[in-house]
Amino acid sequence: MIELKDIVKTYTLGTQSLTVLHSVSVTIKDGEFVAIMGPSGSGKSTLMNIIGLLDTPSTGSYHLERKEVSALTDSQQAEVRSRRIGFIFQAFNLLPRMNALRQVMQPLLYQGVHRREATTRAQEALSAVGLSDRMHHMPNELSGGQRQRVAIARSIVTKPALILADEPTGALDSKTGEEIMALLEALNTNGVTIAMVTHEPHIANHASRTIHILDGNIVSP
Repeated sequence: MIELKDIVKTYTLGTQSLTVLHSVSVTIKDGEFVAIMGPSGSGKSTLMNIIGLLDTPSTGSYHLERKEVSALTDSQQAEVRSRRIGFIFQAFNLLPRMNALRQVMQPLLYQGVHRREATTRAQEALSAVGLSDRMHHMPNELSGGQRQRVAIARSIVTKPALILADEPTGALDSKTGEEIMALLEALNTNGVTIAMVTHEPHIANHASRTIHILDGNIVSP
């Protein structure tokens, strides 16, 4: 599914440069559930952004589903990101004036899917995460756990091959966090590859493998 080889990421700050990732190589197999752990400033968010095609490496190669994607144009990367990758964020990233159903429909509408089909697929995704009775609620009418469920439904509605979860339980209480992890485990059981950034060991334990990163280097694969 994912093969990063000798990835280096360097940012230029005025006359100085800062290397955040040092020749990082990572492989994630199709159907794996992998946690990425590391302290603040370790490079884990940069690594996740490169995997999600939100950032590009300075050097190195990135193959997604056996295709070299690091050298694609911005529009080509956006197309891959839209159709093959789902994102879940700690802060939910919901639009405040849009109800749950419309939030989940939005990625499909961006792809040009007909509104009727988008509505049906969004309803199915919301039902899959246990929100069939909250489809027309606004974000401020939902609990934190329900908002994260909307975000998960939005991430799966396009039927992606890969889900990237960045601290998906970070804004939730422990009980709700476990419920969200159960949803992610169920998605993984159904064949979705998941890469998750977390700083919590008990959350990482839900993954089948943990990658540790420190000072921009992989210290355990």
